[in-house]
Amino acid sequence: MSEHQAVAQPTRILTKQVLAWASWDWGSAAINAVMTTFVFTVYLTSSYFGSPAETSAALGAALAVAGVAVALLAPITGLRSDAGGRRRFWLGVNTVLVALTTAACFFVFPEPRFLLLGVCLIALASVFAEFATVNYNAMLPQISTPATIGKVSGFGWGMGYLGGIVALSIVLFTLVTPLFDWAGANEHNALNLRLVAVFSALWFMGFGLPVLFTVPELAATAKSARIGFVAAYRVLGRRVAALYRTDRHTVYFLLSSAVFRDGLAAVFTFGGVIAAGTFGFTLQQVIIFAIVGNVVAAIGAMVGGVLDDRTGPKSVIVGSLIGLLVAGTGVFLSPGTTGFWIFGLMLCLFVGPAQSSSRAYLARLAPESQEGELFGLYATTGRAVSFLAPAMFAWAIVLATPMAGDGAQRYGILGILVVLAGGLLLLLPVRPPRHG
Repeated sequence: MSEHQAVAQPTRILTKQVLAWASWDWGSAAINAVMTTFVFTVYLTSSYFGSPAETSAALGAALAVAGVAVALLAPITGLRSDAGGRRRFWLGVNTVLVALTTAACFFVFPEPRFLLLGVCLIALASVFAEFATVNYNAMLPQISTPATIGKVSGFGWGMGYLGGIVALSIVLFTLVTPLFDWAGANEHNALNLRLVAVFSALWFMGFGLPVLFTVPELAATAKSARIGFVAAYRVLGRRVAALYRTDRHTVYFLLSSAVFRDGLAAVFTFGGVIAAGTFGFTLQQVIIFAIVGNVVAAIGAMVGGVLDDRTGPKSVIVGSLIGLLVAGTGVFLSPGTTGFWIFGLMLCLFVGPAQSSSRAYLARLAPESQEGELFGLYATTGRAVSFLAPAMFAWAIVLATPMAGDGAQRYGILGILVVLAGGLLLLLPVRPPRHG
């Protein structure tokens, strides 16, 4: 009996292992939504630490270095965890490291001299989170079957979005705009915003533990259990070359998904910035939109998972990318906040299934006991072009500034749409994987 068969449940979706696995997604929402998207990075780029240009540049530079580290190391860590039978172990190690670096952000006081500490901690947390995600995603074939992999992936993404809803709500109503007076809501020395880091670390650690006790560890492969770090690069190079010779469509998918996933990431990365800068949202309004958007994204991810198992992941991704292009155009053309709410929520609806089915697509292609390696390449190719959407966003604004002046930020939306359209065009000729 294979590893997949040993732990998969062919008829039930919500097994104990699936629930424990999805709990990690729920917990990681505190890092993705609260720390890096809507709250703590907004604090880091505020006037507490200097001018917006200086703080944003520092944050961008730190994250760029983190991206290079992930691009170089993610496939190797995936390969070694697969070969050594330590996938669960390294998921646990990196989960703890994310929690520790996140908690350390409590010591980022609102003074310019603490900016370097803040951006370095966020960058480190993002590196460890990416390494953890490689092993986490690689577990997907372990806890599902070919007939349920789309639903399970969609359920995980949906749980992540729902976790973001709850985490953002707690942060909003206890720390940002508290419903009741308590010591932690004190704004002196930005105590309330620094406590966001402690909350996020505890949230992630607490909900990240169940998978470590529920999903079994892999068995080490006899020939590669003690593969060295340098040797791992040679093995990886040979396998990528063999993959290109035997299944070029997997390589093509990695390349196309890298482009459209960068566009998907930009939807969230710049969504709050556009809401505030172009449509005049306050921080509280941005968080409220994020909460509602996560509800819609969770619904989209779960519905997309069902469609994935029925029609295959490629059709779901293609349909979602088309929906994103329509919704993004709607946001660009919207004159006011009502239009942003309507089309912005449409964007959220299609982001979920595109992300979920992209993971399910690759999981269907991954050879048994090589899932971590392939998801490491997935992370690397994504990081390799992670500059694309931010660059197109900025370039579109620069080009539009002589014509639009202060309203040029709106044109950054077009830059993101170009990246999504490019990913869609690259994906269309790729052969879909077998499903069911």
